[in-house]
Amino acid sequence: MLDPSRIDTCYAKSGALNIAYQVFGDGDIDLVLIPGWASNVENIWTLPEFARFAEKLAQFARVILLDRRGTGLSDPVVEPPTLEERMDDVRAVLDGAGWGRAVIWGISEGGPMAMMFAATYPERVSALILYGTYARFTRAEDYPQGYPPKANEKWLGMVESTWGTGQLSRHFAPSQNFDPAELRILARLERLAMSPGTALKLFTLTTQIDVRHVLPAIRVPTLVLHRVGDQPVSVRNARYLAEHIAGAKYVELPGVDHMPFMGDVDALLGEAREFLTGERAAPEVDRVLTTILFCDIVDSTTRAAQLGDGAWKNLLERFYALASEKLKYFRGRLLDSAGDGLFAAFDGPARAVRCGAALAEVVQALGVQLRVGVHTGECEVLGEKYSGIAVHLGARVASAAEPGQVLVTSTVKDLVVGSGLRFEALGPRTLKGVAEPWVLYRLT
Repeated sequence: MLDPSRIDTCYAKSGALNIAYQVFGDGDIDLVLIPGWASNVENIWTLPEFARFAEKLAQFARVILLDRRGTGLSDPVVEPPTLEERMDDVRAVLDGAGWGRAVIWGISEGGPMAMMFAATYPERVSALILYGTYARFTRAEDYPQGYPPKANEKWLGMVESTWGTGQLSRHFAPSQNFDPAELRILARLERLAMSPGTALKLFTLTTQIDVRHVLPAIRVPTLVLHRVGDQPVSVRNARYLAEHIAGAKYVELPGVDHMPFMGDVDALLGEAREFLTGERAAPEVDRVLTTILFCDIVDSTTRAAQLGDGAWKNLLERFYALASEKLKYFRGRLLDSAGDGLFAAFDGPARAVRCGAALAEVVQALGVQLRVGVHTGECEVLGEKYSGIAVHLGARVASAAEPGQVLVTSTVKDLVVGSGLRFEALGPRTLKGVAEPWVLYRLT
């Protein structure tokens, strides 16, 4: 039997923040469990249903359970974290535990981050499990599966008025007849997970999440689980995921509970266990989700002629020295450098956009301007070489930029929701060599 009092809470550094996590179980499979938006790695054990769920999971897996930044025992944050920052938290706990590779299981609001992590770091993901989650929360013309805006307003109102009472959590397990004592446990879990103000901010950000662009880039074995009667997250969201993640196994389960540790837990864990312990060949890691940045110096030929060879060479050396500093700061990888620009890859879109903006600003001291283009997509990787349509698109976006502009695709704009970055829509543009027009956005 698992004894929560003997499970240590550890901390891993994710940038400047401390991320709380626990490791339990002695199974053969390493698994990172990413909970929904309300978590506290110590207090959650006081909920009997979770304790039983964890006990059964620990029979076949060694589990990392974490509190993402801003929740539970992890460091608080002033603003809601982006998907990119949440990805960093998963990588931090993997490194902290000394694990190279693991199954990533994303639950509810933890699902989009799990999907983005699996696409970006396939070498660290042996398999992906998604339960009760979605690619996009809010309804759109091309995504009828989501909640309409009025329903979002209703949920936000409930968060603001009832957080800390347990009533909201109760909606996530309608089959359970919680007695007053258990309702107090749920209420305490909410309060120890985050404050009402933080809960409202996080849920507001959740309504803006859209990772549909990420799904085609997921190349690890994937299991999508969903209960047919799940009320907070419609089963149509899971069907969409299964249709858009290549090779995904999809299992619908009976039941109405959104919380995985409520209802028929044996059926849920039985599917997960069969999926993970069956014999499956791991796919080669040759395609990854990457953010591509291209930039080039405006009117470089004219400037070179004006300055002369020696002065132009000196200017380029200063430019690449500045670029090297910015790439290191924003964790970009220089993939190639032409005579008047560069091509770099990033594991997070917000970092790439900020790096592009920083580059466009610092080169002004050299008396030149840059065009910058940023796109996130699936790249083919062969050794140190990156290729594919995402690379081609990144180059074309940069070519479409005006002097001093940082242009991004709609994919990038959607993935950096909550980052504080602001964009102006420039409308659809026809890019050379690209069949369909792309909507481009200017960083403001």
